[in-house]
Amino acid sequence: MNDVIIVAQSLTKIYDQMTDYPVKSLDHVSLEVKDGEFIAIMGPSGSGKTTLIQCLSTMDQPTDGQVYLYGQPLSHFTDYEICQFRNQKIGFIFQDYQLLDYLTIEENIAFPLSMNNVPTNKIKERVQKISYKIGVEDILKKYPGECSGGQKQRVAIARAFIGQLEMIIADEPTGNLDSQNTFELMNILKAFHEKEHKTIVLVTHDVMVASYASRLLYIQDGKITEQLHRDDFQNQNEYFKHIVKLNSQERYMLFQNG
Repeated sequence: MNDVIIVAQSLTKIYDQMTDYPVKSLDHVSLEVKDGEFIAIMGPSGSGKTTLIQCLSTMDQPTDGQVYLYGQPLSHFTDYEICQFRNQKIGFIFQDYQLLDYLTIEENIAFPLSMNNVPTNKIKERVQKISYKIGVEDILKKYPGECSGGQKQRVAIARAFIGQLEMIIADEPTGNLDSQNTFELMNILKAFHEKEHKTIVLVTHDVMVASYASRLLYIQDGKITEQLHRDDFQNQNEYFKHIVKLNSQERYMLFQNG
């Protein structure tokens, strides 16, 4: 049985709590993330997807409820320990890449290792290895401004995985990409998940992207309303059809209730 990395227990997140117009972004959400899982979180804009992964990744804290890291409640960790957990265990991939424009591609990929005082020769070795694996070895001396969106997202993936971290949090990683680059990048993530046993939690609005995950959570109005497991279906095609159907049904209900 896979070890549980993170547990969310009845998470509630309220923004602007002390104003006349508080916003409940999460409403008693519970789930667990197991080592080696590939989870996709879907839902309409404003449903709480990003807030949920921010709480899971310790980037934000819930108003109520508890997050457990390897069985220990987050409230038992100091701010320094939480920061260390995030830096040493979690890699992040964002829709807008978040590369440093004044660094070369090589330096951007190496940045997490440089911040953790990894020896220079080891950094060089690992940058070369992952750049070949992801297909950015020809642009290492370029700057982000000289690269396409697809290239920059590949660099962001390389930076996330170079630290040999245990979990990757990806927030709409294909949101700015065309269909071909989306297909290529999702296959890269799939390969890392399957061959290197990486845990991935991904937020997306794209049903094709969501179908790469082994488990799908659908969130609406701050609540997880549905879950799908790929193993419950005969094949990938059936799984994809059910994701499309679920997404259509949930959006129809949202329209009806709006």
